[in-house]
Amino acid sequence: MNYEDRLENVTVLGAAGKMGSGILLLTAVEMADLSLQPENKSKAFVLNAMDVSNPGLAGLKDYLQVQIRKVAEKKTVLLRKLYEEREDLIENGEIIDQYIFDVIKLVRPVTKLEVAYDSTLIFEAISDNPELKIKLLSQINENNPNFPWFFTNTSSVPINKLDKEAKLDGRIIGFHFYNPPAVQRLVELIAADNTHQDVIDFAYAFAKKLRKKIVPSNDFAGFIGNGHFMRDALHGISEVETLTKEMSFSEAVYMINKVSQDYLIRPMGIFQLVDYVGVDVCQYIMQVMNPYLTDENLHSPLLDQMIGLNVKGGQYSNGSQKDGFLKYEKGRVVAVFDTEKKGYVPISDFKEKCDAKLEALPESFAPWKQVNFDRNKTNILNRYFDELKTMETPGAELAKKYLIRSNEIGLKLVSDKVANSTDDVNTVMLTGFYHAYGPINDYIK
Repeated sequence: MNYEDRLENVTVLGAAGKMGSGILLLTAVEMADLSLQPENKSKAFVLNAMDVSNPGLAGLKDYLQVQIRKVAEKKTVLLRKLYEEREDLIENGEIIDQYIFDVIKLVRPVTKLEVAYDSTLIFEAISDNPELKIKLLSQINENNPNFPWFFTNTSSVPINKLDKEAKLDGRIIGFHFYNPPAVQRLVELIAADNTHQDVIDFAYAFAKKLRKKIVPSNDFAGFIGNGHFMRDALHGISEVETLTKEMSFSEAVYMINKVSQDYLIRPMGIFQLVDYVGVDVCQYIMQVMNPYLTDENLHSPLLDQMIGLNVKGGQYSNGSQKDGFLKYEKGRVVAVFDTEKKGYVPISDFKEKCDAKLEALPESFAPWKQVNFDRNKTNILNRYFDELKTMETPGAELAKKYLIRSNEIGLKLVSDKVANSTDDVNTVMLTGFYHAYGPINDYIK
């Protein structure tokens, strides 16, 4: 079965979710582009958008129309070639409208798993629940005579576990898109011990067509991305717990979030990132990873406490941020949750005091957005961290400690053979998390 044949009948499980809808969009566009090639005119491409949420599926069409238009506007030259035989399509707007129609007509929103029984390729983007994944993948495999391939978007569950317990005989691979899939360039690729080579080859070919950057990870729970992020978050939580001996919880969270964003020149502070992913999701990922670890315990009683107080973070369906450790208004952080008061405390109540305690940032400081897109980024970072190393202010000391720990986490991922190289660790954090520099560096020694 060649590349085009494999993509002739595809199902996306969890298609109405944030990850699933993005995967659906990318796959629909690729399938439509194939269907418009002259040699594929006789093929009937079908993309099943399977989800248990009827309201979620109902919103897919609007989402796809908006996103496909953005895609189409960037490739009008290609579309003119694909539609060159259509004499009725003259203006770019007419071609774009036709393309949107042709992409969407491939998509069939459904709530029944049985549609996947005819597919040759299954994208699985449901919640990171190993038992649920195994149940659904097993059911499809037992009822599908086509020996389908399974691409799972898991960010934490070992692929070997899914392969063996769902009895997929090597027809599965971890194909972990980063959020949001339509924008993020990174895909972590994780093969099981006996994943077929043709599955791996197809994964690379598909990623290339989507213009994604693949970083291979070995099959250890959490892989590279969450392997670093979860431990990085636990360090931030540990630093908060230390600071609460001399200040309130909300003040401590504010300070560590500021240090991990401003002093480390990151796009988000660590507690903003936890909120973005979801407090409950982070807790769950740690629970998935923990049984596979022999030398550490990935668990945070603080995350348990926050969830017990119904503080979970995550995003609304429109992409706006839900309140978690931090409270958001129009995308801005305006307050911090206090576990003792069981409510949010405005940042204005303590910002000045906390900033004074941290003391001034290095004079060469520039925010992430300014640094990350500067052609002279390396020189800017070298100058900044050379200055930071000489400082002994509380903020600088917290930042240096954070950098050292981040470096240790990255090196351990390599020594534990989760990552094949330091470059792979750095690429995941640079591309998947938008960091301005990789964690394995010489900035702080």
